[in-house]
Amino acid sequence: METGNHSWGTDFILVGLFQYGQMDALLFTVIAILFAVALLGNITLVLLIRLDRRLHTPMYFLLSQLSIIDMMFISTTVPKMAANFLSDTNTISFLGCEIQTTVFLTLGGSEALLLGFMSYDRYIAICRPLHYPVLMSRKICCSMVSCAWSSSSFNALVHVLYAFQLPFCGSRIVNHFFCELPSLLPLVCEDTSKYEQTIVLSGLVILLLPFLAILASYARVLVVVFQMRSGKGQSRALSTCSSHLTVASMFYVTSLSTYGQPHSLHSPSRDKVLAVFYSIVTPVLNPFIYSLRNKEVMGALRRQLG
Repeated sequence: METGNHSWGTDFILVGLFQYGQMDALLFTVIAILFAVALLGNITLVLLIRLDRRLHTPMYFLLSQLSIIDMMFISTTVPKMAANFLSDTNTISFLGCEIQTTVFLTLGGSEALLLGFMSYDRYIAICRPLHYPVLMSRKICCSMVSCAWSSSSFNALVHVLYAFQLPFCGSRIVNHFFCELPSLLPLVCEDTSKYEQTIVLSGLVILLLPFLAILASYARVLVVVFQMRSGKGQSRALSTCSSHLTVASMFYVTSLSTYGQPHSLHSPSRDKVLAVFYSIVTPVLNPFIYSLRNKEVMGALRRQLG
């Protein structure tokens, strides 16, 4: 068995998501359909926001950024998984694995932070409407997006530069369907317990803090909404907030279950299921949750269709 350090020419072997015999083709078909739906939904939403001047507002600017991230996020994992399945090969190069991990961490962190900023936008719009033009100016919106991208990029770069200089030895089999940082640590032939603590810490900062901000923002929004006299407005706001919170909770809870726990509590099969939710299902649901319940977006769609 090899006990030396890694080399650039050495490939990793991805176990993959499809391990159920005759169910392989069915699962692959489902994932492929979800991928196509995610791309179609997010591209449509970005184009609508771009083409319809009535949607040129801070909320839709942030929503368009979320759609762009979701398109890239799901494209980081599914195409490679599909190529491996169709070609019956499960290898990925060392450099390819490094790039995939970097992009995945960057996009995942950006989405986590951006969802927090979007909840702040809704809080200002409903709870402090008179200050909305000042507190959510175009400059501030651009700063929010820049902060999300730069913070997550820095976090991803630091983790990848450190993790991929560790000595990978013995088995090169990654028990996952893509290169994700927690799934690579079992292949390292030295103690990674201290580094795992930094992963948990960064996961709590990037995932837990925005999630708590979302919960606090929507709690305040609901308090203000329930002070309204309109029963119809209350029911509509409650329906909208509940759908947004459901999708956001699915993303944050599943992500925290992977990045907010030490490696000793991880299970490869569970990690793969959780990854499906935050890397595939969430990008599929986001454009529909944020648009189908939105009269402005549906109105823009009808206008563009003539």
